[in-house]
Amino acid sequence: LSANVSGMAAVGSGAPQRLVHNVVSRGDLQKALSWPLGALVAQACHAATAAVYLHYSHPHTSAYLSELDSMHKVVLEAPDEGSLATLAERLKQENIDHKVWIEQPENIATCIALRPYPKEEVQQYFKKFKLLK
Repeated sequence: LSANVSGMAAVGSGAPQRLVHNVVSRGDLQKALSWPLGALVAQACHAATAAVYLHYSHPHTSAYLSELDSMHKVVLEAPDEGSLATLAERLKQENIDHKVWIEQPENIATCIALRPYPKEEVQQYFKKFKLLK
């Protein structure tokens, strides 16, 4: 596996794959629990940073970070804590590298971020989620 200069991963002799950094945040934190937008964004930032840190040495992460000006993130909305927990369990069962962000001192799961992956490898896990609004 090698990285090219366009922030895509080249696998074998096939065409490069677009690397995407997926983040899923709980929409109910803002809608039902009245968290400010800034707090919700901070949760996504924490989770994304933690996922990159935990998987910093992975070739996909290196390739993603090599092109700071062309990073591609997708921020999706989980309706509630239960749907976030279900996603986390599925990702764990499928050995998909991710980080569940647990906000302290509240000790509640607020967000999940994957390390950067080729879009095709992980898009199946996010079909029922909509873009965060």
